[in-house]
Amino acid sequence: MDKFTTLTAIAAPMPVENIDTDQIIPARFLKTIQRSGLGKNAFAAQRYHEDGSEKPEFVLNREPYRQAEILVTLDNFGCGSSREHAPWALLDFGIRCVIAPSFADIFFNNCFKNGILPIRLPREICESLMEDAQMGANARVTIDLEKQVVQRPDGSTIAFEVDAFRKHMLIEGLDDIGQTLQHDSAIASFEQKRQKDESWRPTIVMETIS
Repeated sequence: MDKFTTLTAIAAPMPVENIDTDQIIPARFLKTIQRSGLGKNAFAAQRYHEDGSEKPEFVLNREPYRQAEILVTLDNFGCGSSREHAPWALLDFGIRCVIAPSFADIFFNNCFKNGILPIRLPREICESLMEDAQMGANARVTIDLEKQVVQRPDGSTIAFEVDAFRKHMLIEGLDDIGQTLQHDSAIASFEQKRQKDESWRPTIVMETIS
């Protein structure tokens, strides 16, 4: 998983509440277990007509937001089903951070496991950040995870909260497997010791039934 330390990027405004995981990645694209390749179908219903052509009015189909790495939206982002494909699709599109007043719990947790930083900020601040984003390519936002601040284009900063353990995992680029592998030598040592010690093996008692 790529490390997340400081991100300076274009923010795409998406002033919509209750964007569910089926909107983020429709169910018909869930046949894969690969984390790559889903970005082209992120927000498919909003991005494309039935013939596959782009809808020019959708924010991620417009410049400079095609290169957005930050998404600013409204309440209850990521509600609906628990599909982990939703953060996979966002990450494959290029989104590394989502800012919203609130998130669905499972989606929120899945973001951290896949290298995306979800930031909860009050609605009025999210609306201000979306106004900043309307400035286009000049409206670059900086996310400093170490300092836990969002820096607006005018240089002002907004503090945000993040769980200390999840912060560590993102900064170090660790998913659940990576975190476990940090203890690889201790695990290997335990396995070697267990293999030498025959006392751990269970005693099997067989009875003859007459």
